[in-house]
Amino acid sequence: MKDYYQILGVPKNASQEEIKKAYYKLAHKYHPDKGGDEKKFKEINEAYQVLSDKEKRAQYDRFGRVFEGGQRPGEGASQPGFDFQWSWSGPEGTDFGFGDIGDIGEMMEEIFGFGGPRRRRDIKRGKDIEITLEVSLEEAIKGTERVIGLEKMVVCPRCQGTGAEPGSKIKECFSCRGTGQVQQIKRTIFGSFTRWTVCPECKGEGYIPEKPCNVCKGEGRIKEEVEMRIRIPRGVDTGQIIKLRGKGEAGRKGGKAGDLYVKILVKRHPLFERRGDDLYISFPISFSQAALGDQIEIPTLEGKRIFLKVPAGTDSGKVFRISGKGVPHFSGYGRGNLYVELIVKTPKHLTRKQRELLEQLRKEGI
Repeated sequence: MKDYYQILGVPKNASQEEIKKAYYKLAHKYHPDKGGDEKKFKEINEAYQVLSDKEKRAQYDRFGRVFEGGQRPGEGASQPGFDFQWSWSGPEGTDFGFGDIGDIGEMMEEIFGFGGPRRRRDIKRGKDIEITLEVSLEEAIKGTERVIGLEKMVVCPRCQGTGAEPGSKIKECFSCRGTGQVQQIKRTIFGSFTRWTVCPECKGEGYIPEKPCNVCKGEGRIKEEVEMRIRIPRGVDTGQIIKLRGKGEAGRKGGKAGDLYVKILVKRHPLFERRGDDLYISFPISFSQAALGDQIEIPTLEGKRIFLKVPAGTDSGKVFRISGKGVPHFSGYGRGNLYVELIVKTPKHLTRKQRELLEQLRKEGI
């Protein structure tokens, strides 16, 4: 049983306002269009649909589930063709009650496959593709475009995805009459049952070409290396996934194409360290700059000039924050901050004059 409270990260006595805030925060984090986990996003939505409704929440708190369509606790949903109570009389008239047939009907359908033809899944859909793309920190901040070569299944140029030789017809499968499924009779201890299986003649598609395409051999697609342009938005970070709908492999015989998932890997930078959307840099200054104060120019990843005023008497290790000069937020609004740590350099090779001056400063107690 799913713990909807745990999914949203709220206590069981949470108010509706707390539930709503938790939902908005998690939905933003896991939204598939922002590179989030699609399965987790659906789970969050499911939890919110129950906990945001007073009646459903009350049922969930009491019974651990929600009863749809006016169904009362203890009642099961009946399966097609099994809307009755079923019992089995054993020796000496013993009655083995199975209760409502809904639960066992579901189990029997799983085991034996009866209950009528099921909705055909999209067996022609192309496979999803996942690749990893390495970008520099500069590219992650500014956004960029990459052109890559990718070997994948594409629509056959000869038959345009139909799988049939041009000029030939596509006919309904004689075995399954276009349903993509055929019936089989299965005998069990419970009796004889009808089992629906994928049609072996048309592989579940419901139709077959009179003459298969000479290029793709009836697949409707061929393998080919294609050039793809991928746009990397500003603010991406390592581990984020960009989903490009329909850019995966082409489907069989005109089926829906799969998706392309681009996993981002941001390379380490020699000067800057990224922590979330904030940037950190250690910048060296001289002893005189730290003691007397100065104005220094800080390097940036975007080519813009940033000046920092160093107060007199600055200690080594002092960190200054420059607001809004970090990484742009992936949402498109605002930026992180830039943190500059000043490191006072100790000179290792002194000229004669520098040594004399430092000796004088030491006599002055500095």
